[in-house]
Amino acid sequence: MADQKHVVIVGAGFGGVRLAKELAKENVRITLVDRHNYHLFQPLLYQVSTAVLSAGEIAYPTREFFKNYKNVEFFLGKATGVDQERRVLMTNHGEIAYDYLVLAAGATTNFFGNESVARNSYAMKTLQEAMTLRSHIIHEFERASKKTSPSLTEERRRHLNFVIVGGGATGIEMAGALMELIQIFKKEFHSINFDEVHVTLLEAMGSVLPMVPPDLQQYTIDVLRKKGVDVRLNTAVTEYDGNDLKLNNGEVVPTKTVIWAAGVRAQDFIKDCGSKVDRAGRIIVEENLLVPGSDCVFAIGDCANFQHGGLERPLPTVAPVATQEAMQVKENIMALIAGKTPDQLGKFVYKDLGAMATIGKGEAVMNGPMPLLGFTMKAKGFFAWFAWMFVHLIRLAGKYSDFTVSVKWIWNFFFGTRVSRIILSKME
Repeated sequence: MADQKHVVIVGAGFGGVRLAKELAKENVRITLVDRHNYHLFQPLLYQVSTAVLSAGEIAYPTREFFKNYKNVEFFLGKATGVDQERRVLMTNHGEIAYDYLVLAAGATTNFFGNESVARNSYAMKTLQEAMTLRSHIIHEFERASKKTSPSLTEERRRHLNFVIVGGGATGIEMAGALMELIQIFKKEFHSINFDEVHVTLLEAMGSVLPMVPPDLQQYTIDVLRKKGVDVRLNTAVTEYDGNDLKLNNGEVVPTKTVIWAAGVRAQDFIKDCGSKVDRAGRIIVEENLLVPGSDCVFAIGDCANFQHGGLERPLPTVAPVATQEAMQVKENIMALIAGKTPDQLGKFVYKDLGAMATIGKGEAVMNGPMPLLGFTMKAKGFFAWFAWMFVHLIRLAGKYSDFTVSVKWIWNFFFGTRVSRIILSKME
């Protein structure tokens, strides 16, 4: 229709897809822009990198969401900037004019300016990165299996030394899953002495999982150490050249594998969108989620810094924040279309859904209000792990993924089977 307003959404992550779904029911025209043609369930990337799941089980074709909505168009391209004066989004495939723009571009890995780490470590924010890491891990065992001579002991151990940097949920989950993958390899790599295999988790702060209470933090550390993970707190990385990892205490760790899970930042183009950003490159938004100085550009999710209503720090970069912000932006856009002014828009208030992290098979921690379960709770162990599985399954896109992922989780729990141990890259 000629009088339809055009809403452009950058990013097909949790916030972008949720917003597009909600706006699709209204009399507006929507263009959803993303550089990939799929929606990625990022919380399970570590399971792709450790061969629990395959790529197609955590990625869902974006166009499939909107096949029944003629007012939604998907645009495959990379956003490069915003010209607010002309009201156009700039991409690598041309400009897109908008009436309202929503920046929901997600985040990328934050190496905090350490170029040597950025060049040589393995990140895990994209599907390609997770698959590359999976191939690399399997490659390292294959390489080590060929170096059985005592004269090659130091080189072999470098292949079998795995370091994970970051004690947040991603680092914790990766460490637990990697140790379980190693248990499977014990039965398959007959020439490797698994006493030489070492997994280290480094955290620069004095605790892991800052979103849970101290007792659950200690429980997490105890479980990881029981699994064989060398957990080191107050330990930061200073340099990594692909062979040796240097730490702030002067120690040098010989390793071919550093997995970086220590932080995220906004996508690079966000800083070119005409507004003030924080140290992580996120736009500092108003209470109504508008970009300061604009009456038609919003920012949500991992590329937005929201710190209002007495919050001591900005809201975390997690899916529930993005999806709740999407609902508020939908209401505010429709209010603007109806003739309201920016100062009449609704203010965003985050409803905490709690925090959870899995530490491995049958082990997890959870804390905080859990509306999906109907009560508030703090839990650990098997019950928390089961709740973690339930919450993640209901958030997956597509019935096929729900079925196959649940079957693989059950099969893995009872039999330790991981059939996605396929190397996709060539071995030197």
